[in-house]
Amino acid sequence: MNNSGLAIRHKLYDFIRVADNKKLNAIYQLLEDEIDQTKQWWEDKVFTAELNHRFHSLENGTDKGYTLDELETSVSKLRKKKYG
Repeated sequence: MNNSGLAIRHKLYDFIRVADNKKLNAIYQLLEDEIDQTKQWWEDKVFTAELNHRFHSLENGTDKGYTLDELETSVSKLRKKKYG
C-alpha cells in the first residue's frame, strides 16, 4: 500500500474522530512521548533559533517572504498539477 502523508493523515483523522475511548487511549499511549515533545516546541533551542532567524530576516528585509496572494497562487498551481 502506497499512501501519501496527506492520505494517511486523513485516514487517521477520520478514524480518531469516530474511535471509542478504548481505541483512543491505546493510540495515545502509543504516541504519548512524541505528542508531548511536539507540544513543547518552544523548549527546542535549535528550532526556536531558526524561527527567530527567519522572523528577523523578514523584519529587516533580507528575506522578502511571500504575500498571501503569492502563496495562494502557488498552492493552486500545485493542486492543479497533482489533481488535474
